[in-house]
Amino acid sequence: MNLKNQLVKKSDYLWELPTHVKKGMKVPVQVYASKKILEEIGGDKSLEQLTNVAMLPGITKASIVMPDVHEGYGFPIGGIAATSWPDGGISPGGIGYDINCGVRLLASHLKREDLLRRGEDLAKALYAQVPSGVGKGGNILLSEKELDEVLRRGVQWALEKGYAVPEDIAKIESQGQLDNSDPQFVSEYAKRRGIDQLGTIGSGNHFVEVSYIDEIYDEEIAATFGLKLGRLTVLIHTGSRGLGHQVASDYMKVMVASMGKYGISVPDRELACVPFNSQEGQEYFKAMAAAANYAWCNRQVITWEIRNAWEEFFKGKNTQLDLVYDVAHNIAKVEDHVVNGEKKKLIVHRKGSTRSFGPGHPEVTDCYKQTGQPVIIPGSMGTASYVMAGTAHAMEESFGSTCHGAGRRMSRRAAQRSVNIHELEKELAGRNIFVRAGSRSGVSEEAPIAYKDIDEVIEVVHQAGIAKKVARLRPMAVIKG
Repeated sequence: MNLKNQLVKKSDYLWELPTHVKKGMKVPVQVYASKKILEEIGGDKSLEQLTNVAMLPGITKASIVMPDVHEGYGFPIGGIAATSWPDGGISPGGIGYDINCGVRLLASHLKREDLLRRGEDLAKALYAQVPSGVGKGGNILLSEKELDEVLRRGVQWALEKGYAVPEDIAKIESQGQLDNSDPQFVSEYAKRRGIDQLGTIGSGNHFVEVSYIDEIYDEEIAATFGLKLGRLTVLIHTGSRGLGHQVASDYMKVMVASMGKYGISVPDRELACVPFNSQEGQEYFKAMAAAANYAWCNRQVITWEIRNAWEEFFKGKNTQLDLVYDVAHNIAKVEDHVVNGEKKKLIVHRKGSTRSFGPGHPEVTDCYKQTGQPVIIPGSMGTASYVMAGTAHAMEESFGSTCHGAGRRMSRRAAQRSVNIHELEKELAGRNIFVRAGSRSGVSEEAPIAYKDIDEVIEVVHQAGIAKKVARLRPMAVIKG
């Protein structure tokens, strides 16, 4: 069945698959995309995966995907699924294996000119300070008791230990701490995997990137965010490392084994779910929250490492790095949304999708109440990244959600086969973009050619009104695992 040919155009940037296209669908599928992006979507199983998500117990309104969509495990990357509270399904596949993978943006008081001809040196300095790579441990030695405190309290633990400043807390989604966390539901094996990884970025598409602001689209919002043309910024993209992956793996097994007693069947094992208010559902939700707290704390400790390296590298200059925002894009939360004119409490799964809450929303921190929350969308290491603002329209249309990146158009294996690493590094260096990585394959996997056109993706969500363009960032130095 060619699902792409059955998409119905709802607007220039929104397409829909009605429920009749596949037996078992409870809600339609909605796809945010341009015509160009639709052509790329047809090459993988993401649309089929979306129709499967539309069969989840309690799913509400639609199975939604963003223009950075690509095939994932069970759920497509870029997907949003909201299920009814309290007895709708909760699915680890709808959050992903890297729980609270997310992005943090730091703004500096230095200009691009302060880094010209020194980009390679800064890349080396940051690479030496921020541990990266598969299974790589960090420099912070936690006791088991301290790890439980990280899982329970997130960035509050980092603040008490001197890894954060008080001003950081208000500029983190949920203030960097989910209250429903409970470390007792995180397995000992998951804890062993995470006990030495705090302050590390890991591998894959995770990175630290120094960029400069080359375009401002909204002067007023940019000023509120503390962004100025030509200034240097730092992006941090990572999550809960081995601990979060193990939590997802552990509970995927639990849910596969438990679905039968709740009369639940799904078309794909990776969509395994149980009722949110079941014992298994609540234990997973508490473990997921603990892993999310670990991820926020991880990005905070990396911030501390970067601030130290920045201060040493730019000695004699204004080395202050201000946190603009930190936002998750792999998480599930209980939120209030209006559906068909009725306010409902829902379990919102975001897998490769960024929260995009608009002005005045009660969960948006006071300093951004007038603008909507910052939305941080990284591109690939050779293109651009974007800072956007959440909108009221996103609350109405997409459960307050938007895209999370460019989205892959080529598998990691295909990218490795297609990319000559030496030529790529030479080409990037010729554009004053310097890369330091723990593995050569990691560079080829993340080559710009492996990703969709970030400008096209951003234009879709901007024109659709589910996020608003504020500023564009261009890379200068990139640290990868």
